[in-house]
Amino acid sequence: MARIIYGVHGTGHGHAIRALAVARMFPEHEFLFVSHGDGLALLSREHRVFECPNPETVVAAHRVAATATAVRLLRFWAGRNPLRQAIRKAFARFRPDAAITDYEYFVPLAAREAGIRCLSLDHQHVIPFCGAAVPWFRYPDFLATLGSLRGLFSAADEFLVTSFFQPPRSGKVRIFPPLLRPSVLRRVPGDGEHVLAYQGYSTFARYLPFLKKIRRPVVVYGLNRTGRDGNLMFKASGEESFLDDLAACRYVVCGGGHSLISEALHYGKPVFSLPIRYAIEQYLNAWHVRHLGYGTMVQAENPSAASLAEFEAGLDGFQKRIRSVSFCGNDEISAELRRFIAGDAR
Repeated sequence: MARIIYGVHGTGHGHAIRALAVARMFPEHEFLFVSHGDGLALLSREHRVFECPNPETVVAAHRVAATATAVRLLRFWAGRNPLRQAIRKAFARFRPDAAITDYEYFVPLAAREAGIRCLSLDHQHVIPFCGAAVPWFRYPDFLATLGSLRGLFSAADEFLVTSFFQPPRSGKVRIFPPLLRPSVLRRVPGDGEHVLAYQGYSTFARYLPFLKKIRRPVVVYGLNRTGRDGNLMFKASGEESFLDDLAACRYVVCGGGHSLISEALHYGKPVFSLPIRYAIEQYLNAWHVRHLGYGTMVQAENPSAASLAEFEAGLDGFQKRIRSVSFCGNDEISAELRRFIAGDAR
């Protein structure tokens, strides 16, 4: 058995979902997670978690709030030294054999000080290789994200990237298909008529009126509501019910988050993506959904009935392209993780 300390960025659910997939893949090992926010809430249901803040992106009205994000980063930077000392103490108490990070700031730095190798496993490190997909008017967002990625989240010794798309080049990182939860893999997809809609962040005012334009039942997650409103059925978050509805839906309406898009594609579901404005990772994910013929992306905060009709007219073609591709990299990633945990250097 190995002791593994695992830093997980706590904004949204995607990082924690990926980390849980790793922990469930290796039940013979002991994990101590370091996280905050949504990640803390999700991970603490199954594992010990040391709570530690990280730099966060503030989202309001379905867009990145740049000023609030900058202020929060400055506050984090000013208070980082006591947090770094707390992580050192956590390392000393836990005495890890290996360290893993999913877009987390402190664990790679503490691992380096302790002489422990650290592996980065995330999706964000695909961003440096996707500049060709970024239009000129989005380059300020791209460069700001790239600077944050390199300055705050690139201190690991090795880098594995999960991605449902392959960029033109990948430098020194190794890119694999998505890492999927065992609970995702247990389900056999069906061809239902309902639509699954999910938003992990505060969304825009016209989101629900847009969903009501869909001439199908729509199951809505992520808005902390339950009950019915016309064709909309609101459900509380829950892994089992969510995956049941995802596996059985006709298509998915979501932001640009990598985890949900990957799970939808694994089940053969076309994606109608509404990426958070100014969030370059979400833009790149949504752009590749459209570019690869897996669905469409709409950046307007008032998606038109015409865009919805065009998407629905292409459902069979999207589904055919999706089902010709494998979106599960669990075996390859598991082999890499076993090598790393055993102490074999690449």
